[in-house]
Amino acid sequence: MKICCLRSAGNRGTSVAHKQIAFFNHKGGVSKTTSVFHLGWMLAELGKTVVLVDCDPQCNLTGLLLDYSHQDDYPYEERGRALNMRDGLAPAFEARPIPLAPVELQPVQGRDNLFVLPGHVGLAEYESQLAIAHELSTSLSALQNIPGSLRWVLDLTAATVNADYVLVDMSPSLGALNQNLFATSDAFIIPMAPDFFSAMALRSLSRTLPKWMSWSERAGQQAELQDSAYPWPNKVPKYVGSIVQNYRVRSRDGKAAAPTRAYQKWFDALLAVKAEAFIPALDQSRLLFDASVYGTAGAALGDFLLEVPDFNSLIAISQSLSKPVFDLTRDDIKNSGSVANSQVESAEGFNDLYRVGANKIMRILE
Repeated sequence: MKICCLRSAGNRGTSVAHKQIAFFNHKGGVSKTTSVFHLGWMLAELGKTVVLVDCDPQCNLTGLLLDYSHQDDYPYEERGRALNMRDGLAPAFEARPIPLAPVELQPVQGRDNLFVLPGHVGLAEYESQLAIAHELSTSLSALQNIPGSLRWVLDLTAATVNADYVLVDMSPSLGALNQNLFATSDAFIIPMAPDFFSAMALRSLSRTLPKWMSWSERAGQQAELQDSAYPWPNKVPKYVGSIVQNYRVRSRDGKAAAPTRAYQKWFDALLAVKAEAFIPALDQSRLLFDASVYGTAGAALGDFLLEVPDFNSLIAISQSLSKPVFDLTRDDIKNSGSVANSQVESAEGFNDLYRVGANKIMRILE
């Protein structure tokens, strides 16, 4: 079924103002959702309009940011309305005779210019269909509208709030959804943890991401995908940097706090894999900005974009209030004495850290 006639020329112009950033690592437990949440909030605090997209069927980002009882029916699902990512894509994936429309965004309480596109556990049901469409869209016309639909619906949705940035929280897998979201983004960030499996995952990504881009280039040359209702966007996502998170620090000999020796070993291992395998693979696949861009932004390729130590007890308070750690106040912390002073000082330190990280991202992308 071909529905080209349903596409409106006004739905999407020749250029898109916002930048879509994919937060991706197929290793779980590396704080992808935490990174999207904190950096998205900080970018909004710095005056940008930001949309956070929950594309992980676990819906952790949605649960973290939006206030609803998990015992009640899911409030972001209603017949006849697109209130979540799955329902926004349904017209393309289910071959309905209606065009894609923007998903209704949810504003984040306490932070102007920050919005959430809720997730849905049923998004995982589209995985196998998308994988088939990636392979057979040139021979089965009923599938040709599917591959380009993800970026298309995100562009439509972002335009409703004139977004500057769209941050996509992705699941820990190498499935078709992540392949599509990665290949159709403008940029990407790799969150990781200082451990053996993150180093292993980085080597794996050194092989996987170039393969995904080779596939994307072939997709962009297929007339069927260019002539579909939702044309393949022909993006080449660029590497912004890596975030390493969840480690302990210690001050030695009066020096500034640094990762403990046990964690420093894995910092060194990750940096070695980056230098030996990851960065060369990205360079060969044209997934890097010019070296001068990183230098000007203060985000050297040989370093991490952001190093985020353990939040300790602040993370539980943050999650209960749906606020980032760096925005917690003394009233939020509800402790007293030296404990409260230490926690407030820690929150202020995270504020400085994420502010620096967000400014690096803006300088790289703008």
